[in-house]
Amino acid sequence: MSDFDRTLRPESRIVHPPVAEVNGSRPMGVPLHQSHLFAFETSDALVEAFGGPGGAFFYNRYGNPTVRSLEEAVAGLEGGTGAIATSSGMGAINTVLLALLRSGDHVIAQRSLYGGTFAMLADLVERWGVEVTHVGGDDPAEVTAALRPNTRLLHLETISNPTTRVTDLPGLIAAAKAAGVVTVVDNTFATPLLCRPIEHGADIVIHSATKYLGGHSDVLAGLAVFAGPELHEKVWHHAIELGATADPFAAWLTLRGLQTLALRVRRHCDTALDLAGRLAAHPAVTAVHYPGLPAHPDHELALRLLPEGHGGVLAFDLAGGREAARAFTESVRLASLAPSLGGVHTLVLHPASTSHRQLSDAELAAAGIGAGTVRVAVGIEHPEDLWADLEQALAKA
Repeated sequence: MSDFDRTLRPESRIVHPPVAEVNGSRPMGVPLHQSHLFAFETSDALVEAFGGPGGAFFYNRYGNPTVRSLEEAVAGLEGGTGAIATSSGMGAINTVLLALLRSGDHVIAQRSLYGGTFAMLADLVERWGVEVTHVGGDDPAEVTAALRPNTRLLHLETISNPTTRVTDLPGLIAAAKAAGVVTVVDNTFATPLLCRPIEHGADIVIHSATKYLGGHSDVLAGLAVFAGPELHEKVWHHAIELGATADPFAAWLTLRGLQTLALRVRRHCDTALDLAGRLAAHPAVTAVHYPGLPAHPDHELALRLLPEGHGGVLAFDLAGGREAARAFTESVRLASLAPSLGGVHTLVLHPASTSHRQLSDAELAAAGIGAGTVRVAVGIEHPEDLWADLEQALAKA
């Protein structure tokens, strides 16, 4: 990254991702290098290319020009020194966990986590003998109390899925750093435009690029961004053997989506806040989970940690429980009953039976997910049209 690039704000950087020059000029769009194989003139040059994540391109599992453009773009947005693009968000999570953990290690993780992450940690417990302690996201003393001599990793989410609890990143990360523990933060819900965990001391930042970074529900990709080169290289050596490699076309689509991220995130945040306020006043709703509302338990923290907006996802609890949630999600017309989030369409789902189906009733309750909890991933439609749709579905719930 040039000195000039470092002076740019994120909203400008995303419009101008790194692009290699070609014969004295440069394309305005990032070229798609679909070839998975690159040839060399000398044996020494090929041997050298195997050395690390910044080497010459020779085989896509090790690196690709389009994929590297995405890695450099997102690393720059997050303030990292490098990144690894993967075939999905879970590919990024698994790559990091499997590269850094071994049997007998101890992990501290939030109670409220994405269901896939929770399931992966449970699998490591069962098959590898990894120990996991779950904590809340608001008390550094809880992390300090959970530390053990074999603690290797603290896993957090900036905004938790689906209950939108905001994590005290500065406090919890400082507690882990004092013990030399690596901190991994899933920043998918916040994006680098609302929060940059590396600025708060995180070692690794995870993104499901399938969501906001791609932004159009047409790509599956993930990213792990590293605060320093040592962890980057360590995880990269494992990543190339694991094979959770990003496809060049997926990287190209993500780069295309990235250029409108600032516009979309602003609309997501504004509409989510508007809908959350209206839902809070509706008689069928017993609670709304959105950090932009003053009643949210982490509202004051959100004002400090997320000053540019509080995300495009909200959840709410229906008085009628599971059956009311079913009726609501099956009655929306403009919104769609579908998993995922971060695209231009508004999506609804019932976490207890879908994204967090792996959790027991006790685990769901500990994560703050009720039988009547509905998650809304707000798109960029007109807020009045969205409210009319949610309101008519609430009447049927």
